[in-house]
Amino acid sequence: MSLPRDFDFGARRIVSRRDLLDSGLTGSQITLAVRADRLLRVRRDHYAAPGTDRHTVEAVRVGGRLACVSAARELGIFAFETRFTHLHVPREASRLRGARSRYDRLNAVPRDGVAVHWWPLIEPGDGTEFCVGTRDALAQLIQCQPRHFALAALDTALHEGCIFASDLEDVFGNVPAKYRALRDQIDARADAGQETVLRRLVLEAGFRCDIQVPIDGVGRVDLLVEGCVVVEADSRAHHKSWEQHIRDRTRDRVLAQLGYVTLRVLYQDIMFDPAGVISAIAALVRVCREGGIRA
Repeated sequence: MSLPRDFDFGARRIVSRRDLLDSGLTGSQITLAVRADRLLRVRRDHYAAPGTDRHTVEAVRVGGRLACVSAARELGIFAFETRFTHLHVPREASRLRGARSRYDRLNAVPRDGVAVHWWPLIEPGDGTEFCVGTRDALAQLIQCQPRHFALAALDTALHEGCIFASDLEDVFGNVPAKYRALRDQIDARADAGQETVLRRLVLEAGFRCDIQVPIDGVGRVDLLVEGCVVVEADSRAHHKSWEQHIRDRTRDRVLAQLGYVTLRVLYQDIMFDPAGVISAIAALVRVCREGGIRA
């Protein structure tokens, strides 16, 4: 038993029973496709394509849409905590189901691994049938996640063109006043979320720094601390090939010739050992000051 060849499931992931019937399947064929694991019955009248990610399945099964960090991941925005499913449901929603089974009611089962957001949406019509819009995802993330990670999401959303500067009025107009100071810290020049987190760690440690600094003969560097220490935030995504490693080692050599000290820090160190990263940067800044390296 297979689905009709002209049925465009890849782009949608979640479809209704009516969609399947309109595509030419009968009720019996839908049942057979579910039993053969060619369709996943998520909740009543809602079906998922094989291989649909767990977060989307859980959000639809509950009766909501991906929200907060789960929506950010879906939208291509930096999201640090992605183990749990974050979803939004309207306050007036009824017949909500458990994330693990469509036979359980949401209020009758533990919510371990699922975070439910009830806050009113900026624009309920934004997004898709299984994911809230970008502005709402960011407003939720600001209130849910640690400040550094929320700021990283805002930076990357602007850098990647997921939102415009004009959208920030809506985002910050829909969060409590205590979060609004975050707006002044946004810097859309950051290439990646870990760069934002690193920038805030350095500034809060009391060091002067700038990001995406152009240096003759080298190009742009991620961070320049105290005018002498170049800090590059490395990740697996941009260092898969030997050619990329050659490029980086060449940059380091040229920077040394120009009088800069270079430190490369990994994503996992920035996120899980921030104190160690700052300690290393502080040590290099002391070397520069004591040795009279640059200003």
